[in-house]
Amino acid sequence: MNTTPVIPAVTLELAHFAADLNYQQLPKAVVEHAKLALLDGVGVILQGRQLPWSQMLTELVINDGGTPEASLIGSAVKVPAAAAALVNATAGHAFELDDIHRDSIVHPNSICVPVALNMAERAGGCSGQKIITAIVAGYEIANRIGAAAGTDLLLRGFHPQGTAGAIAAAVTAGKILDLTAAQMLNAIGIAGSLGAGLMAAQEGAMVKRLHSGRAAEAGVRAALLAEQGFTGIENLVEANYGGFLSSFAGHTDNWQRALADLGQGWETTKTGFKPHATVTSIHSSLDSLQKIMRQNDLSVGDILRVDAGISHPTYVHCAWPFESQSITAAQMNLAYGLAMIAIDGVAFVDQFTEDRLHDPDVLAFIKRVHATVDPEIAELGPAFRHMAKLTVTTVDQRVFQHVERHRRGSPENPVLAEDLAAKFRALTAPVLSTERQAAVQAHIDMIDTLNDSRQLVDLLDPEKHL
Repeated sequence: MNTTPVIPAVTLELAHFAADLNYQQLPKAVVEHAKLALLDGVGVILQGRQLPWSQMLTELVINDGGTPEASLIGSAVKVPAAAAALVNATAGHAFELDDIHRDSIVHPNSICVPVALNMAERAGGCSGQKIITAIVAGYEIANRIGAAAGTDLLLRGFHPQGTAGAIAAAVTAGKILDLTAAQMLNAIGIAGSLGAGLMAAQEGAMVKRLHSGRAAEAGVRAALLAEQGFTGIENLVEANYGGFLSSFAGHTDNWQRALADLGQGWETTKTGFKPHATVTSIHSSLDSLQKIMRQNDLSVGDILRVDAGISHPTYVHCAWPFESQSITAAQMNLAYGLAMIAIDGVAFVDQFTEDRLHDPDVLAFIKRVHATVDPEIAELGPAFRHMAKLTVTTVDQRVFQHVERHRRGSPENPVLAEDLAAKFRALTAPVLSTERQAAVQAHIDMIDTLNDSRQLVDLLDPEKHL
């Protein structure tokens, strides 16, 4: 007797939901969160476009040429839509500042925002409501599929941004293209087969940034192919052999997570923002050290030792020995992040530069940091994988402890809209005037009342008149 559980058509149900979704179905809280994600997304893209790895990719894409369909955000340069998504989504993930959905470990705004804006340009413009709906659709489907894979995907060495991210792009692009449910099913089935990204990149390679852009490019191409009738894997999520869950996570046991409360509970609002320019897994540790130092008036010279109790995924992901490998490695490393908090009080853009990687004071503090897997945190499971228990021992043998269950910026411990506006201004100050920053903020705040999304793209180009 066959006792193998029968899994329903998960991918098909998700495709129908995405294709049928319209703006009128979105609760106000979801719309408002999508606007914040849009503001945060364009801010991190504009900052990321200035970085060396983004500039290398920009040069490559410009040299390739092609039909000028969509903008390299922040400039007047136009390239094919898939190429624009490649550059812009790489820029969005270029400095560990994009948002994150904890359960899926996907950073959706660095993919969904540029894909929606670029595909709208390709279409000759569309309404702000359509932009918001496309972004939300991408968030909902990718976050659900990614959450069904969970930390198993990460621990097997795959990058969620490069794997589930391709699905986020396909669904977002598909909404701008008005794909039918059958076409959306194929777009998801194509994109899921194109996703890639290996986590060894975190220890030094620039290619981690490219995972996001490559996913965006793959998703755009998947949607365009599906529009023409190209077919994908129809049971991509649930296939027992060669499917998304069976291959990337190693099992299909958690397929229910992809459909749980579909259309009633919104994964978009379960996505949090980043106040630190580091991998999210270490944020609770950084928050804890900030609080201990501020509450007890400690300076870096007072600290003899820092002990961080963290989850197993965070330990594997972030507690490896730091050896000044690269800026990427520094942003992914627990000890380096804690050193920045101890020495500078913050871990933002200025703390991750080539000279700081070799700073003797930084390297000396890193030796004071010790991390272990905390059994109580491990017992709590994936929902608490960002939790941290920090103990600081001072040179005069005082001991201070702090437990941070939910990092600042998470849905359980959110930052304010004003905080995100301040982050946007800080990131874009080098490229946008104060007047233009205010115009962008105002435009996004009312985007659901506007008819042509291309106005926002124009505002993001500092060379265009206001």
